[in-house]
Amino acid sequence: MAITRLGGANAITGTIPQGNIANASLGAVTALPAGVGGKVLQVVFATTVAQVNNNTTSYTDTNLTASITPSSTSNKIYVIVNQANKLQEASASGGSSIKILRDSTTIYGGDQAYENFLSIGGASSVQRYDRNNLNFLDTPSSTNSLTYKTQARAYTAGDIISCQPEGIKSTITLMEIAG
Repeated sequence: MAITRLGGANAITGTIPQGNIANASLGAVTALPAGVGGKVLQVVFATTVAQVNNNTTSYTDTNLTASITPSSTSNKIYVIVNQANKLQEASASGGSSIKILRDSTTIYGGDQAYENFLSIGGASSVQRYDRNNLNFLDTPSSTNSLTYKTQARAYTAGDIISCQPEGIKSTITLMEIAG
């Protein structure tokens, strides 16, 4: 095995001369090099235990919310929701739906009012505790502060969707991803 010895002008003493670095300091870096997309730039995490009940067919805020300000319009926001809920049925079957919004715009879920459905033949007053895990990669094209939240609704009036029932924790994580 050959050994190469560095000496003289090629020796490195622990400090790289500024002329050998594209940006002289980390503070001078204004963008990632081309082809370096996909890196996580920042993470925002929020949680709530406040119970919210909804027995209507209208979407209502669940008290699960977080805000993030992207550093570039080309970056994406990866949204991870872990929503605790309890579905109460007055009859033998019913359901609920949970969706994610960016500010006032629905970005994921809410396609069907019965996305979470429970059916037990002949039973009445049925309850089911559950967790909804929703994930979505959003492309907001913005550098403004963005608020992400969830909303829930019952399938039929009289059914009850309870988010964070009895203080069970729900979480939301926002990750800014380099575009």
